[in-house]
Amino acid sequence: MIEQNRLVEQFLQLVKIDSETKHEQEISGVLKTLFGGLGLSVFEDDTAAVTGHGAGNLIFTLDATPGQELVPVLLFTCHMDTVTPGKGIKPRVDNDGYIRSDGTTILGSDDKAGIAAMIEAIQVLKKEAIPHGKLLFVITAGEESGLLGSRAMAQNPPKELQAKYGYALDSNGKVGQIAVAAPTQARIQITIKGRSAHAGVNPEDGISAIQVASKAISRMPLGRIDFETTANIGSFAGGGATNIVCERVDIAAEARSLEQAKLDRQLEAMKRACESATEEMGAKLEFHSEIIYPAYKYDETAPVVKLAMKAIESIGRTGSTFHTGGGSDANMFNGMGIPTVNLAVGYENIHTTEEQMPISELVAVSELVVAIVKEAAKE
Repeated sequence: MIEQNRLVEQFLQLVKIDSETKHEQEISGVLKTLFGGLGLSVFEDDTAAVTGHGAGNLIFTLDATPGQELVPVLLFTCHMDTVTPGKGIKPRVDNDGYIRSDGTTILGSDDKAGIAAMIEAIQVLKKEAIPHGKLLFVITAGEESGLLGSRAMAQNPPKELQAKYGYALDSNGKVGQIAVAAPTQARIQITIKGRSAHAGVNPEDGISAIQVASKAISRMPLGRIDFETTANIGSFAGGGATNIVCERVDIAAEARSLEQAKLDRQLEAMKRACESATEEMGAKLEFHSEIIYPAYKYDETAPVVKLAMKAIESIGRTGSTFHTGGGSDANMFNGMGIPTVNLAVGYENIHTTEEQMPISELVAVSELVVAIVKEAAKE
């Protein structure tokens, strides 16, 4: 049985701890104490040296209860960092059943609601002596800085990171919704180099990088390409004085798709647009793309989804699935070979000072973690 008052108090404690992304050192220490105090083994990887963040990723392990060693190992994951403004958060519990900040900061339910649910679930498992297999609770740093923590972990996954199914507690929507697909993302850097000249005296001797770049962008397929693919120009920088033909333009862009083949085609189309414009006008091109995180895509027949759906039904909720256009640590854990989906936590208006957390959803996501553990033990 979830103890609501204990859960709420734990959540309030967590959100009061400053942990804006890159400054996770304080909350990392608190989490080690909390999980270690519950009898879990504590491991911190060395990725802070790579990411420059205040902490590495944390892996807490709860060993299987006697006789449950063959039960599938489960991984639950959240992130410890928040967006800004996240310093000096003053949470309040309102009469309408919501927890909010004082309106000058975010609340931090993204993703401390998930962490509080983890802690509450562990306490319930222990107090009620619920049989369970081995459980991993992975709390990453730098998620809000482009999944930096999990991306660094993926470069050299620790030996402790082995599980049959993974569940991220980090999606919008009501508890019971499951993000079963999320896109891969490519980060694109484009540099177009023209030739400077005096814009009033001899403009014909110059090659305007702005003009070339504008032509290139006009030839690119952008926005919603299809129901699985998007592309966007994020920034366009170049030029200065109006009497100089612009010599250089730098463009930052991205492309996403649920299908790698579609992403590859989109990247090729964007590159061809740049090549045709630069060749036509005699400019030079530098085009670099990098895959930031891999895609994942499941349907309701996938074991990782079926297990979650059974657990959702067992707590009296109706399960549903959806595809999301954003990436999360779930993408990276899939890339590391652990089938992982992202479970809705119930937070609302995240990344704004109007963020709020319904207590009923905080309770429900805690119940869901316990229910998933129970369902896995039946396999």
